[in-house]
Amino acid sequence: MFTNKLIRLTLISGCVLVFTAPAASALKVTWMRGYRAPDTPAKYDKVGVIKVGPAKAKNVLVLEPGTSAGSAYFVPLAKWIVAKTKGWQVWSVERRENLFEDQSVLNLAKKGKASPTAVFNYYLGFLTDSSITHHFNFKQYLSLQYPKQWGMQVAVGDLHDVIAAARKLGGKVVLGGHSLGGSVVTAYATWNFHGRPGADQLAGLIYDDGGSLPAMSATNATAALDKLEAPSATPWLAFGGILAPFAGVFNATGSLAALQAPNQPSIGQESSVIPSDLKPSVRVTNLAQYGYALNVGTSPPALAAAQAHLGAGVAAAGPVHGWNGAGALTPIKRFATMFSGLGINNVDGTEWYFPQRLALDTGAVDNGNANPAQAVLDVHSTMGHRLPRNLLIYAFDTSLGGPAVLADAQALAAQSRIPKRNLTLVDRHTTYAHNDPAGAYPNNAFFARLIPFLQRIAARAR
Repeated sequence: MFTNKLIRLTLISGCVLVFTAPAASALKVTWMRGYRAPDTPAKYDKVGVIKVGPAKAKNVLVLEPGTSAGSAYFVPLAKWIVAKTKGWQVWSVERRENLFEDQSVLNLAKKGKASPTAVFNYYLGFLTDSSITHHFNFKQYLSLQYPKQWGMQVAVGDLHDVIAAARKLGGKVVLGGHSLGGSVVTAYATWNFHGRPGADQLAGLIYDDGGSLPAMSATNATAALDKLEAPSATPWLAFGGILAPFAGVFNATGSLAALQAPNQPSIGQESSVIPSDLKPSVRVTNLAQYGYALNVGTSPPALAAAQAHLGAGVAAAGPVHGWNGAGALTPIKRFATMFSGLGINNVDGTEWYFPQRLALDTGAVDNGNANPAQAVLDVHSTMGHRLPRNLLIYAFDTSLGGPAVLADAQALAAQSRIPKRNLTLVDRHTTYAHNDPAGAYPNNAFFARLIPFLQRIAARAR
């Protein structure tokens, strides 16, 4: 999950791009039929996945991204998982709202067919230069009404189709989620599917610094829903006062710049729209500017949800200072790869349009316990006491979610009398930032316990 101020930091390194063609990759987004959402055109009733791993593998780990995160976010982790396990695929979910993204010039950039100027002008330059007339249409989706229905009902419905496809392979299916994706995991596991919980279809649950939230009141849920449903209201979350889709655009272009033009001076550092607390005092490269904005050691505390341990900081040598990655838990180029989707067309690791309704509906999940807000928001996560007793649960916390992540998983298990031996709980809230579990390499405490967890599931009788 990203804080509202994430938008500001992505501007910093999003301005200078030098393009080299990446190695060929077979990875792509596979779209399938999704939930039939009210008033939604059929072409958007779809859900996508990036499938990583051998097609013959029968077991599937399905991963749900957090707030404002796209499917490419999990790709480096997914590649590592399938390299260290047998019989597993990883499917990273690409939510339907990402069909609105205009990835056209980013695709050209990934192939080495768009210049730095062309990319910058198409996505960002036109904002301050009215002479640039060839640019993406950022206004066309801002006043749509039907995405206001894209809440937990739609997210769970889309996941239901993904999990049904995974189950057809004949193996075990595990559902995991990062941050707000953890709320979606709990919602799905406790959802009432014709009298049976969604967890009946699963062998395990994984929480990467996320989980359920305490229920809001019906009064607050009603007020929030009324505000969202006003005709003039946008369906999309705004970060730092900047409307969608620019949070995603800034992060996609910024992370790509850090990878493809790491040693080029950062134009973003010179921009007046960048807050002073995000600007180093010395001239830096794209890679260093991206690291400065996102690293635990230099990024402002308000940006904790966007941070990772990326290294020592801005290098001492100049005149244009690079990035010193010494001591990094998450290598900065691996981190930038998670967000850029480099090597994969039509996708990145951020979500340009994130539905306000989905964020709102997380406030009614409440570990699958019926509550008045669920009736207001049409959330059917009511079977939190009926999960299979043999279900395995893995929860990992970081500095953002804190010990509440583990306590939440324990409470979910206790409700259904799932024995403690079925829980894997790892506390790293004093050493890991919110994005380190997915990014840390080669030493990764989350990964170190994840592989045995998956192996334990694979070894169980059906």
